[in-house]
Amino acid sequence: MSIEIANESGIDVDETSIVSAARFALDRMEVSPLAELSVVLVTLDVMEDLHVRWMDLPGPTDVMAFPMDELEAGRRPDAVESSPALLGDIVLCPAFAKDQARKAGHSLLDELHLLTVHGVLHLLGYDHAEPEEEQEMFGLQNRILGEFRDTLAAARRQDAQRSNDDRLLGAAGLDGRSESEPS
Repeated sequence: MSIEIANESGIDVDETSIVSAARFALDRMEVSPLAELSVVLVTLDVMEDLHVRWMDLPGPTDVMAFPMDELEAGRRPDAVESSPALLGDIVLCPAFAKDQARKAGHSLLDELHLLTVHGVLHLLGYDHAEPEEEQEMFGLQNRILGEFRDTLAAARRQDAQRSNDDRLLGAAGLDGRSESEPS
């Protein structure tokens, strides 16, 4: 799965973590590993321009999704292998998301993870215009985010345990270095 990210927002964020959230959501939604996705982080002015131009709504917003292809669009019916498909673009506005994160009581990165998963779901055809659609989309979004956070927490615990094990082995002289090697 190819996920490109471009940060044009002027705000320093953990781009690798945003890509991880997108990849996790796409994996959970069983999207083809040949799929391609673009994530762009933009300024308030750029987001406002996109919001007005494409949604005919005033002011900036937090996330917009621009679908490109359906997963199997353009594929010959007799093709043996699946072909790559460009899912589309997710556009995030960290400056807008910063205030939302503060109001929600979590970090900007947590908000960007939420918005990334939200954008992925929009690219896959989910919407929240009607109450039933909203319930389905937000339920799925919350489940994916919960699983993503659990996976991150488990990885952090494993890294901490590995670090503690290495320190303990080093203190016991079992870190694999020979006695003549400097520490």
